[in-house]
Amino acid sequence: MKYRRLGNSGLKVSEIGLGSWLTYGETVGNQNAIDCIHQAYELGVNFFDTANAYNRGEAEKVVGEALKPFSRESYVLATKVFFPMGDGPNDRGLSRKHITEQCDASLKRLGVDYLDLYQCHRFDEDTPTEETLRTLDDLVQQGKILYYGVSEWTAAQITDAVHITKEKNLRPLVSNQPIYNMLVRYIEKEVLPISEKEGIGQVVFSPLAQGILTGKYKPGQEIPTNTRAANENINRWIKSYLNDDVLERVARLEGIAGDLNIKLSQLAVAWILRQPGVSSAIVGASRPEQVTENVKASEVELSDDVLTEIESILKEIDGFVPIW
Repeated sequence: MKYRRLGNSGLKVSEIGLGSWLTYGETVGNQNAIDCIHQAYELGVNFFDTANAYNRGEAEKVVGEALKPFSRESYVLATKVFFPMGDGPNDRGLSRKHITEQCDASLKRLGVDYLDLYQCHRFDEDTPTEETLRTLDDLVQQGKILYYGVSEWTAAQITDAVHITKEKNLRPLVSNQPIYNMLVRYIEKEVLPISEKEGIGQVVFSPLAQGILTGKYKPGQEIPTNTRAANENINRWIKSYLNDDVLERVARLEGIAGDLNIKLSQLAVAWILRQPGVSSAIVGASRPEQVTENVKASEVELSDDVLTEIESILKEIDGFVPIW
């Protein structure tokens, strides 16, 4: 496993991180989740990502239980705040009240004394950004979190936050967690440049496009049973990828992976890691063997010729906008 600095901070995270969206505490049994986390840890993954909103705290409980056997200083634990955790008017968002209360709740569910990284899960139009940033800065001062960041903020929102932290002498943002994969590349235009300029590292989610970039879905064929797309409860995030135009180009990408004697999933993650502004690619896994396969992407180096060939295929689906 290789490690990269999280933005301009001194914190080092594994190039491959393990996430828990749509999996742990929900569709994946607790023991399977624990086995995946243990496998990742044994393979050198030190970055584990979750959120309070993942099945209303259940994912945090599973992640906390799985990490309990390991020394606290040996891993980097990240969670997030924003989405509703109750029905009350203050049970959501990025107000001082909600952030403070949810930080304490996450610490309790995870069974730890501090969070390495605490991220704003989305931007809150109803709360002044300065209030949010001051609250996060206070949590660092209190020792409850070590670093803070954002998720899916626009370049303009990130820029405004950076200006506020500088003007008010607050601790800086160190991370942004956007969706980023071969099929969804919007961050390359504005988010990546401003983030690199300001020392903000990307910890990207959905690097395999909800499993599309594993090659399991084929153009003109029925959706395989026992796959994410076959699950009516969660396929709203994947259905927009399932068209033959996209799948035909994915098949061509799989051919490139075959020529390199690697899996398509490994090619997809290695392609993400070509970006120096990316600190970690957060993968999901429901079985330990998936963790092993994905972690191997950290060893893959893609030549300029291969990257050019990949780009020629991706340009044909430029502008694709998924529903997620």
